[in-house]
Formats: sequence, C-alpha cells, structure tokens
Amino acid sequence: MAKPPAAKPLFFDLWSYFYDVPWVQRLTYRPLHDAVLAELSGATRPRLLDVGCGTGLLSERLCRALRPERIVGCDFSGGMLRHAAARNAGVGWVQGDAQALPFADGSFDVLVSTEAFHWFPDQQRALAEFHRVLAPGGRLLLALVTAPVELATRLGQAGSQLLGEPATWPTRARLRRQAERAGFRIERQTRVYRIPLGVLLPPTLTVAARAA
Repeated sequence: MAKPPAAKPLFFDLWSYFYDVPWVQRLTYRPLHDAVLAELSGATRPRLLDVGCGTGLLSERLCRALRPERIVGCDFSGGMLRHAAARNAGVGWVQGDAQALPFADGSFDVLVSTEAFHWFPDQQRALAEFHRVLAPGGRLLLALVTAPVELATRLGQAGSQLLGEPATWPTRARLRRQAERAGFRIERQTRVYRIPLGVLLPPTLTVAARAA
C-alpha cells in the first residue's frame, strides 16, 4: 500500500495568521465549537485532549466552561501553537502528530478534534491513536465536513492533491466504519448546520465511546 502523502506544516503556519479572523471563526469554526461544548456540558472535571487545536480557541473555551482536571491542546503546526500559547497559559500546548500522539496510554477521558481530521494522511492510524490515549469508556468527539457519497470523497482527494495539500473528507458511513474498526462504539452522528456553505455541505459531529 502506498504511503499517504505527508502534511506540510508551512500551510498551517501561514493559515494561523488568518484563523482567528472573527468572520472566519463565526462562519466556519464557532458552530462546531458550540456543538462540542453542548455535548460536554455535563462532564465533571475530565482530562481533556484537543487534537488539531489550531490557535486554541476551542481549548480555551473548554478550559473556562468545564474546568477540567487537565487540558492539552495538540497541533502539528508550530505557528498555530505560538498563537495558542499567547492566548491561554492554563492549557498545556504540545506540538505533535495525530498519527503518533506524544502521550501515554489512557491519559485522557475526552478527546475532541474539530475540522482537522480530513488533513490527517492516515486516518485509520489517527483513530487508533485516539483509542490508545483515551481511558476505557473515554469519549471521542470528532467534527468535520463529511462527503455525501464516496465519489465526492475521491474527487475531494484528487482536487486537494492538485492544490498540493492532500485531504480526505470521508462519508459518514466510512467514518463510522473507521471508528468502529479502531475500537470505538458510535453513539450518534449529528449534522451541524452553518451558513453559507454549511447548508450544502454541513459538517458532522461524531460522538463515540472507547470500548473497555
């Protein structure tokens, strides 16, 4: 099997300068962050990991809302993490690869990842890592745009490769199969609508639990 193309940190380092622009956040990321916060509203001081944390907006909101026992934001991009570190010193910011997370087995009770999973070159390996670092019964909240059909997934892969930054947007069914193969039990998959493009291609919030 061919090795998936590697992500390039320079793209994300540059994007970090635009990531926090208010209209970008409001139209793109805020609806998903709201959905994640609503899902975790009853959590009691969890150990929490935000994979693909970007500039740390969601990590900061989770820190304030949940007062977790431990919260870590992990991102591939040093540029993103520099912005995150300037935002909140109460979060542990760690540079790392989702496919080889620098954490011990069972370190966290909750793992969230929003609008990052499509960038991971080996998504099955990333899910295996999510499973590894979660404690038995730990929860996974994974949010990203999901393709309506497999053909759209393949077209998205081809187009992103032409642009030099390969990405894969799985269908909801494919994502469910991938997560179950990694040892997760799917609780639900919920559409999160946002304007304007999110009405046509709404992201999906997948909520799953790590099997004991």
